[in-house]
Amino acid sequence: MAKRNTERYPVTGANSLWQIYKTVSFWKVMKCFTVVQLARYMPWLPVKNWMYRHLLGMKIGRQTSVALMVMMDSMFPERISIGDNSIVGYNTTILAHEYLIEEYRLGDVKIGSNVMIGANSTILPGVTIGDGAIVSAATLVHQDVPAGAFVGGNPMRIIRLPNS
Repeated sequence: MAKRNTERYPVTGANSLWQIYKTVSFWKVMKCFTVVQLARYMPWLPVKNWMYRHLLGMKIGRQTSVALMVMMDSMFPERISIGDNSIVGYNTTILAHEYLIEEYRLGDVKIGSNVMIGANSTILPGVTIGDGAIVSAATLVHQDVPAGAFVGGNPMRIIRLPNS
């Protein structure tokens, strides 16, 4: 399994989150936060996907279902892509950023087609989830997931690889 693919940006002085508006525009955060919050409660999937694509610049595949209460990254949603016919379960969080004490990190999140992500999972920046993978509920996805694999847990581990 590959490690996460993130870009690292060191900061000096106060922690990186305290310096947030040096890294991303206040107005972009306000727009993204507002759209993400509206989408979390949107029960009509075509409208929700339209909001993600056209208001946030995300790549969302055909017939992809993002359940209620999913929390997309509110600062860099354009770094998230989800393939066709995938499901992102209830209350999952997908992050493309992480603010740490001495640095912040950004990374694309790539979720393939025909992927099932169980409820209450968290996907960290820089992770790729291969086509046909299954992520069990309440999983912390901190590394890439091979295509067709079944993974779960905190920390995530491979439960079954394809053809095994």
